This record gives sequence, structure tokens and C-alpha cells, in this order.
Amino acid sequence: MRLTALLSMAARVVVPKDYRFGTNRPWTVAAKRLNPPGKKRRKVFVEPIAPEDWSVLRGDMVEILTGKDKGKQGKVVQVFRHRNWVMLEGLNTHHRFIGKTGDYRGTYIASEAPLLLRDIALIDPSDRKPTDVQWKFTEEGDRVRVSLRTGRIIPKPVVERRDGIVPQQWKDGPKDTSPEDTLEKTYVPSLKTLEEEVMEKLGIQENRRPRRSYWY
Repeated sequence: MRLTALLSMAARVVVPKDYRFGTNRPWTVAAKRLNPPGKKRRKVFVEPIAPEDWSVLRGDMVEILTGKDKGKQGKVVQVFRHRNWVMLEGLNTHHRFIGKTGDYRGTYIASEAPLLLRDIALIDPSDRKPTDVQWKFTEEGDRVRVSLRTGRIIPKPVVERRDGIVPQQWKDGPKDTSPEDTLEKTYVPSLKTLEEEVMEKLGIQENRRPRRSYWY
């Protein structure tokens, strides 16, 4: 699905007053199944966090501070900024029983549940321990995350695309087009039609004039 189509769908979505947000988009079948018409649920308030203050990114290593997986470290695989949620790979899981049919007994599957931002802490790469972070600027003007415990910079994670390519680590090959050749202007547009361009290239002179026609 194109990003423009996805954004247009999100702009048209109007959720009820008692809608319970989840990990599924409101217009999907899974979200509508959890919020059937007429069902009222307790409203969950979320502490607003400014986009420039958000310090956890997809691909970061974090440690869980509370719950059954307290003390375990994992990788952030999904971020829900509108709900202050993060999902960790293989942690804070719950099992669901699905697939039961007439000739199949079904099975249990494990799925990750979201964690609140206050229930996790970033890992300092220097000693692999959790720490609070703060955004600061370097002398070159780059905005970086700094550990408040050690004062070291926590670099942003390197995330692979769906095709397995890491843009920061990509190296051009012999068949790749260089940026200079890409930006070079090799085409000069004109106001002539295709027929006029072909005739000019072949040296054809057209002396005939179209017959006049009137619309009235």
C-alpha cells in the first residue's frame, strides 16, 4: 500500500469516544473485532510526549524495568508514539490459542505485547547497563543522545530495510549510477509535439496547412 493512501485512510478514520486503541490500525478487521459496536470501555489516558523528546527508536537495545520480564534486555521492533508503546523482540509475550477447526485441535502461538515507555530504559553500549538519556548537540551541530550516567553518546540504531539493505552501510557497485551522473541534466524539454520533433530531426519540411474549421 502506498504511503499517501495509508495517510489518507488514517485522516478519514473517526474513532468512537470509548474506543480502545491497540496494535492494529483502527480501520482493520482485527481492530473492529476488538471494538464491536455498542461496547463501552474505560478510557486510557496517555501522557503526551513531544516528538523532539522521544528517545527510543526502532532497533535500540533496552532493558525492562517492571513486570515478569524485569531485568531482561531486548531489541525494539516496533514503536507506537501515539500510545507511548514499544514492542520488544521475544519479550513480554502472551500465548493465544488459535486455529481450532473440526478436524484440527488448534495450537498456541506467542505474540509480543506492548510496553509503556516508562517501563523500559535504554542500554548504554559502553557497559551494557540501563541509563536515562538526554538529547544534546555536538560541536558539529549534530543532535545526539547522551547517557546521563556515563556521559557517553548512544548512537542511533542501524535498521535494515525490508529487502535487507542497510542504507548507511551501502557501497556502490560497478553497475550503480553515481550521484553526479544522476543529477546531470541530459534532457532539454521543448514545446514541440512528438511529430514536430521527429520531422525536425529527419529534416522533413511540412508546407501544407490544415483546412480551417469553425465551431459555430
